[in-house]
Amino acid sequence: MNDSSPGEGHVRVVGTAHVSADSVREVEETVREERPDVVAVELDEGRYRQLKGGTPDDIEARDLLRGNTVFQFIAYWMLSYVQSRMGDKFDVKPGADMLAAVETAEEEGLDVALVDRDIQVTIQRFWRRMGTLEKMRMAGDLLFGVADARGIGAVFGIAVGVVLGPLVGLFGGAVGVTDLLLTRTATAAVLGGAAAYLLYTIASFSLDGDDAVLAGLGGGAAIGIVAGFGLGLGTGLVSGVLGSLGVAIVGSLVIGVLAGVVVGVTVGAVLNAFGLFAPVEGDADYEEFDMAELTDGDVVSAMMEEFRRFSPGGAEALIDERDAYIAHQLVALRQSGRHVVAVVGAGHREGIERYLEHPETLPPMESLVGVAEKDGFPWGKLLGFGVTAVFVAFFVLLAMAGVGNERLLTIFGAWFLINGVFAAALAKVAGARWTSAAVGGLVAWMTSINPLLAPGWFTGYVELRHTPVNVGDIGKLNELLSDEETPIVELVGQMLDVPLFKLIMVVAMTNIGSIIASFLFVTYVIPVIASDLGGVAGVTNLMLEGARNSADLIWRSLT
Repeated sequence: MNDSSPGEGHVRVVGTAHVSADSVREVEETVREERPDVVAVELDEGRYRQLKGGTPDDIEARDLLRGNTVFQFIAYWMLSYVQSRMGDKFDVKPGADMLAAVETAEEEGLDVALVDRDIQVTIQRFWRRMGTLEKMRMAGDLLFGVADARGIGAVFGIAVGVVLGPLVGLFGGAVGVTDLLLTRTATAAVLGGAAAYLLYTIASFSLDGDDAVLAGLGGGAAIGIVAGFGLGLGTGLVSGVLGSLGVAIVGSLVIGVLAGVVVGVTVGAVLNAFGLFAPVEGDADYEEFDMAELTDGDVVSAMMEEFRRFSPGGAEALIDERDAYIAHQLVALRQSGRHVVAVVGAGHREGIERYLEHPETLPPMESLVGVAEKDGFPWGKLLGFGVTAVFVAFFVLLAMAGVGNERLLTIFGAWFLINGVFAAALAKVAGARWTSAAVGGLVAWMTSINPLLAPGWFTGYVELRHTPVNVGDIGKLNELLSDEETPIVELVGQMLDVPLFKLIMVVAMTNIGSIIASFLFVTYVIPVIASDLGGVAGVTNLMLEGARNSADLIWRSLT
């Protein structure tokens, strides 16, 4: 292609399939035949170094405190894993086309230009532009292997269930949730969990790993439901160990999560029946393509459009913005009078060529870089600041109602303790160092009421001071996931040995612990420590009294 003005250079765009051997040959032949001044490749500095065998960049500890680093790496991992699977299917290393372009240019003594946007910027913008439903859909696909509405329903159900559980414990009596039901449910959960572990251990001697896991889970669920819930066996022991508060917490959480998942999956199935959130095309569709077809730009573009249907916002950051960014680089090279061969993915070719023909339509470069702003009203930030305001108002209003400092310190101490214990405990379960878990636990009380912070960031910060993590870990994770014969329990253990996955789990589990603790504090702890104040109802009345006293004080000050 040569759409240039007199005195300018020209650009030929070569569209490739990143996992196609035919694309490698086409790139090598084109570069040698054209002998351009510059070979431009769809790479940034970091990916270029990795293709050349260099060491990937470490994640800096300070970067973890920028907000969504861990989530961005999950998105990067997901995209890398999909491409890796396609490369394995067609026996070609992903990125071989770009590496061929670079090596051929070097052999011919030609300049190489890296014209793609930095991968970290792309992934950050990709994550920010994905909608909540799209993220839930992705999580459903990764967790349950279901990318349609059933997966969304399952993920949504679990999230709702964690919130619903404490509400069941607080207001369950009004809808028929008795102490006996909570006790039987908690007993079923504890008994079923213990039985599942024992049965898995026994089954692992004679069954393959995944079959042993299924046998353990199935047998444990059956024993828990029949013996624990149906017959009430072990209720005395469980009640004695957990206590009344523990039974209420476990029982209501189990009821809430189960109800949320059942409702979520049911709604998902109904949406599927009406054709909403249709499944994303899976591996079976790739079987239809032979090697020759895969190199065709129309087929690759069709695959890109399938991704656009899955995530319109993500596709904007991953495809459209990069088309414009690369086109900006190529226009600049053309205006400098250079003859350029640009090697890009086939899905980008049409968009880039359109911009090369009409460069006046290019969006400003500053709109394609930096942190992407989310569209729509910032409900998340509003909720976060609302939590902070409610927490501060809670103590202020109680103080204005005449509650003594000793009682306020007791309530605050309980808040500090339950947040710290849950955050630190779950961080340790994920494999955090004692120092890391302790730091997360110590700041959990503060971060749980601050929408701009999370305890997991601090836990991860300390972890990174001892264990280097870099994007090269994603390749290790892809290798592990590609082995379909490894039992799932063993696979999880191997993944936890990879620093990046361990970091993700440590950060996530610390945050989850703090979130759970916050709900438990409101729904279970306050009624216990404020029982002489009338429980939740009494505390609410005191807060109303504090509000009236505050209003009177303000009015007297003004008048």
